[in-house]
Amino acid sequence: MQQGLLIVISGPSGSGKGTLCGHLVERRPDIKISVSATTRAPRPGEINGVNYYFLSREEFKKLVDADGFLEWAAIYSYMYGTPVGPVREMLDSGQDVILEIDVQGGLQIRERFPGAILIFITTPSREELERRLKGRGTDDPREIDVRLKWADTELMQAGGYDYVVINDSVDNAVRKLECIIEAEKSRPRRMIIPGWLNH
Repeated sequence: MQQGLLIVISGPSGSGKGTLCGHLVERRPDIKISVSATTRAPRPGEINGVNYYFLSREEFKKLVDADGFLEWAAIYSYMYGTPVGPVREMLDSGQDVILEIDVQGGLQIRERFPGAILIFITTPSREELERRLKGRGTDDPREIDVRLKWADTELMQAGGYDYVVINDSVDNAVRKLECIIEAEKSRPRRMIIPGWLNH
């Protein structure tokens, strides 16, 4: 059986990567989003085990010590990580999997899974990113400033990714993501070509 495609989606907070991933899996039910773990508190409407696994710092550190994460990082004073078990099971069954993670985690995945596809999502400008962060209404001004400074660092690391998608509109950005995925699935090294295996 052909192994599933591991797709890493990263980008600054406020770039819309979560929205794009949601629309992508609506259009492509054959793609699943891996659920990450975090030590931050749930935002309104978020559900444990659906949006994130919400863990205490102690629970998170125990999993780190047990090598229970594919990748993990400390971001904005919280910890985030991708539990290893569910992702490996989906990939081994031929399921394509999206990891919506930060740049630090994405580059860790590149080391452990050289075949992973890394896609960086960003806004058309820094001003637009600031506007979107303020428009969410979930962060105070000091937190927004921290996120903008972190975005500058993330953009400097985008060169380690395979693709950059500018999220100028949801429909346009999702279409680009679909094109990238289809192109990657058509690479000869990923394909098992029926009728040619016994020649």
